[in-house]
Amino acid sequence: MIYKKYLKRPADIAVSFLLLLITSPVLLATMLLLKFANKGSGIFFFQQRPGLHGKIFKIVKFKTMTDKRDAEGNLLPDEQRLTKVGRFVRSTSIDELPQLLNVLKGDMSMIGPRPLLVQYLPLYSPRQARRHEVRPGITGWAQVHGRNSLSWKEKFEYDVWYVDHLTLATDISVIFHTVLTVISRKDIAHEGEATMAPFTGND
Repeated sequence: MIYKKYLKRPADIAVSFLLLLITSPVLLATMLLLKFANKGSGIFFFQQRPGLHGKIFKIVKFKTMTDKRDAEGNLLPDEQRLTKVGRFVRSTSIDELPQLLNVLKGDMSMIGPRPLLVQYLPLYSPRQARRHEVRPGITGWAQVHGRNSLSWKEKFEYDVWYVDHLTLATDISVIFHTVLTVISRKDIAHEGEATMAPFTGND
């Protein structure tokens, strides 16, 4: 309880600031590569997401897809818009690094349930909605137990488990397993898909 209430936020600030300094060469190199790979579609991806207690904030990530459209002006499927550079950036989780700025601002934590889409809010059961009792994280308990290979039901169960077991030991475990997951590049997406299928409330 002491860690959750008094120590987690200061730790988030210190770690995110340190990581921004350490990864600054990677951030700059990625920005340069995406500038060319995305062909004018931009370098960063901004989107509204629900955070602590469902408060909406704007998340920032590296943009890994172009804005290519079909003849009718509709965006092509994710798999067709994902560039080679974008695929590498995503598989190594480099696309998540700009969220360190969200952590510094207080929108997010280093560790917590991943912030999902705003349109999912009315679809959650009361139990699933408990994931918003803590700040969302760059990585989390669900991410180190299957990431995008999990079903939505499994993912939410892991999120709620984390809310009920948020301790320093749990966070250290998540950090350790996150490093292993990133190195192995496991469970980036479902087979044949660039991103996870949308949540419909019936999963």
